[in-house]
Amino acid sequence: MKKQTIQQEHVFEQQLINISLCVNGQEQTIEVEATKRLVDILREDLQLTGTKISCEIGRCGACSVMMDKKLVNACLIRAYQVNGKEIMTIEALSQNGLHPIQNAFLEEGGFQCGYCTPGMVMAVKALLDEHPAPDEEQILQALSGNLCRCTGYSGIIRSILKMK
Repeated sequence: MKKQTIQQEHVFEQQLINISLCVNGQEQTIEVEATKRLVDILREDLQLTGTKISCEIGRCGACSVMMDKKLVNACLIRAYQVNGKEIMTIEALSQNGLHPIQNAFLEEGGFQCGYCTPGMVMAVKALLDEHPAPDEEQILQALSGNLCRCTGYSGIIRSILKMK
């Protein structure tokens, strides 16, 4: 007796959902796959390419944005999680010229290749929103989720200290 193997092909259709969110002060309603990452929504659907994609597992911070005034890794957030949320990206900081954090980064050499810079700036924004005059421990803790592959940390820290 021959053993028959029956292969079942599993086809998963991605469910589309409508989400409404406020991005950089503008209301947006879009139809996307429920599990699409926030970083992809920002870059592909909303053409906000300042948020970078790097590690894609929430370890480097290049994709850092603010969601309801809290710093998050946009590569870990899914579309179904952002409905009704307020998102702030690096683009929001320079809508009326350079933000003081961006000026400090320029003046103190707080960047090298620049790839991590948008995420770093957003991490600094989150830090200063919570602690306007952070001490060294608070600064190091705030930057612990953001990696600079060029090791430009001394310039970044000088930039933050300049903001005090």
